[in-house]
Amino acid sequence: MTRARAVESVEEEDDAELIRRSHDDPERFAGIFDRYLQQIHRYAARRLGTQAADDIAAETFLIAFRRRASYDLSHQLARPWLYGIATTLIARHRRGEERFLRALCRTGVDPLPEPMADAVVGRVAAQDNDRRLAGALAGLSRGDRDVLLLVAWGELSYEEVAEALGVPVGTVRSRLHRARKKTRAALGGDDPTREDA
Repeated sequence: MTRARAVESVEEEDDAELIRRSHDDPERFAGIFDRYLQQIHRYAARRLGTQAADDIAAETFLIAFRRRASYDLSHQLARPWLYGIATTLIARHRRGEERFLRALCRTGVDPLPEPMADAVVGRVAAQDNDRRLAGALAGLSRGDRDVLLLVAWGELSYEEVAEALGVPVGTVRSRLHRARKKTRAALGGDDPTREDA
């Protein structure tokens, strides 16, 4: 099989099939890595900062690779599973995350890099909102914060969040409602999970 044909074959396979095939051919797992690394890294970076995100993303895929034999192949998408692993790893950094959010609340300085032109225009208007949002996030319980950020930054559906965290969809809905209410109040009525927020 040519390299181009092999790449095309991987692109056509769903996640469960890639994971199943990786049992005999471990290099197949690279397809899962390629599909989701940027999403997992971006989510972790927004939760903990870019330096920690490198470690969280790498560890997420290392754990997923090691546990691939126990993956439930009835789930065609591995995305919720990977976000669940990442969220668990992030929970280990919870104290650091809370310190980060409290510092962001005090200073208004977000260490996540962005293009210089966007930074100049956006920082002037957004520093106060960043402080208020960071303060609201720091004040949420871990469960509420995880749900809110998986929806807002991870862009997971309610069902995917439920699968990632191992909780019922109803729990996701109630946690999200509670988290939105608190953060909305801190932002003067703005919904923190809106696409443009």
